[in-house]
Amino acid sequence: MTMADIMTAFTSEAPPSTTDEDYDDSHLLCDLSGVRSFRSRFEPPLFWLMALLGGTGNLAVVWIYLNVRRRLKTMTDVYLLNLALSDLLFLVTLPLWATEAASGRWSFGPVLCKIISALYKVNLFSGMLLLTCISVDRYVAIVQTTRAQNSQAERRRCTRLACWAVWLIALLLAVPELVFATEDSEQRCRMVFPLQLDNRIKVVVLALQVSVGFFLPFSVMAFCYSCIAATLLRTRSFQKHRAMRVILAVVLVFVVSQLPHNAVLVTEAVQASNMTMTDCGALQRFKTAEQVLKSLAYLHAGLNPFLYAFVGERFRRDLQQLLRCCSCCAKPTGPPSKSCRSSTRASVMSDSDTSQALSL
Repeated sequence: MTMADIMTAFTSEAPPSTTDEDYDDSHLLCDLSGVRSFRSRFEPPLFWLMALLGGTGNLAVVWIYLNVRRRLKTMTDVYLLNLALSDLLFLVTLPLWATEAASGRWSFGPVLCKIISALYKVNLFSGMLLLTCISVDRYVAIVQTTRAQNSQAERRRCTRLACWAVWLIALLLAVPELVFATEDSEQRCRMVFPLQLDNRIKVVVLALQVSVGFFLPFSVMAFCYSCIAATLLRTRSFQKHRAMRVILAVVLVFVVSQLPHNAVLVTEAVQASNMTMTDCGALQRFKTAEQVLKSLAYLHAGLNPFLYAFVGERFRRDLQQLLRCCSCCAKPTGPPSKSCRSSTRASVMSDSDTSQALSL
């Protein structure tokens, strides 16, 4: 293996099937078969569990919007529906990655490799940008209440434009996966850069993921939620303490799930530029930690419905109404009860942008 191959391997940031091949720094051959063995035991059950639980939660969010509320009344509703769809795009790919991790090879062809890899990046960027939009929307609704109430029509229009912009940006940033993701000679789906490409271009791919996928959302969320917390502390609302707990949970889960993985990406970018890691034992530990931290970052797609939707009092009430309606429809005889028929209307009539923002 040449030095160019090594540089390509370190900068080939792929979706869940990140490369685990041997590395040769011209002085030592590092066997990473132990890392591959760990991945084959660790990732499949976790990915299947994430796909089932996260898929159920996000499908419930979509189902409630389409069948209970029947319309997107608040700006947060629009963002939450788009966030659920974004997470579903990623979660449906996890069974394929679990199969690849268990068998040690990609068996679905190069075209599907490109599509699935691109879906991962679309979810990553759209999900993080939508979380950013949600924090800005809550900031406007709580910190700038008067302005929010006087410009609801304009906010709705800006919200829809923001969602279109988020999806467009995510698709553009996923282009490298459509171009460079492929099935390699060892039958694994990964990013393979042509050797003639300058290594700095490969570092740019990692830099974009870290900046747009973490630092930009985190900076905006930290500012918005700090202002929201300061505003809530000055109010006498009975919901204040509960809202503060929700803010703390949102920020804490985001940092705990995303910061370690992005630290790994920064390390990979430095490694791609300077080849600072030459010890085989250190490389093995780094690649093992990378698998664990990457899986931790993927948990966010399954946790989003519970952090941003079901934590709200109104959304939990809608879910309970939906379950009651399902039980009514499941009865073999008799029309749906009056409470089932009226639950949808009551839910829609009770929508309030201010209460939604305050309940977070």
